[in-house]
Amino acid sequence: MSSSESRLPAYLGLGSVLAVALCTLWLALAGHLDLYINPRYSVFTIVLAAVAVPASVAGLVVVARGHEHRHDDEEHEQRPGGAGRLTRVILGGVAALVTIGVTAAMLVLPPTTLSARTAQQRSVDSATLSNATGSEAAVSLLGSGSVDTSEYGVKDWAALIRQTTDTTSLVGKQVRLSGFVVAGSDGSFTLTRFVISCCAVDAQPVGLGVVTNGTVPDEDQWVTVTGALAANPDQSADARIVIKAATVKKIAQPKDPYEY
Repeated sequence: MSSSESRLPAYLGLGSVLAVALCTLWLALAGHLDLYINPRYSVFTIVLAAVAVPASVAGLVVVARGHEHRHDDEEHEQRPGGAGRLTRVILGGVAALVTIGVTAAMLVLPPTTLSARTAQQRSVDSATLSNATGSEAAVSLLGSGSVDTSEYGVKDWAALIRQTTDTTSLVGKQVRLSGFVVAGSDGSFTLTRFVISCCAVDAQPVGLGVVTNGTVPDEDQWVTVTGALAANPDQSADARIVIKAATVKKIAQPKDPYEY
């Protein structure tokens, strides 16, 4: 294998690192980084990206110069525009295209959040309590009547319902929650949020069943549901508790659509 071919992984690797670092910095400047990672990792990620940009550029320069020096003794034997120079141009072009292409895509394409289809693929209605709904201290205290539940989100209520052995104590509890719609059947749907522990790759959907006498909103529509917890009328379902909706109001997707 020629030295030109042996340096292809270096060009591609450094070009990819540069592209990812530039995209990360752009997302941070545009205020979209939280759509991809947990906010507690934002500072670390931005600092790492800021270091990676000059480091990867320096790496590309070093590889290119090393490649040039190795061919100094050979170039006098090659006519202008020979295979060695052409290969170097191609390698540099590939690295540049990777960097430009990925970066341009991030600039042009709007960031998107995870959808109802993803939630269904990841079993939003599973009765298993995942790490996403986890063992946060606030959730473990929900059994106490003195705990203020007014600020609890979908994650907290989903965790409570799955942790409670006697769900009859929850019947009648008033809730006001926001999330997106995962369609069900017979006038029901699942009010869903994604919970991010680290990044969007590990996002876990959590949800609460909603029964309503009104029209079920379109799938992926964001809504605010007010109502009371009630025993699930579908006795065959895994979920023992649902929200009996008093109102279902359509809303715009919030700036930060995830729970943590």
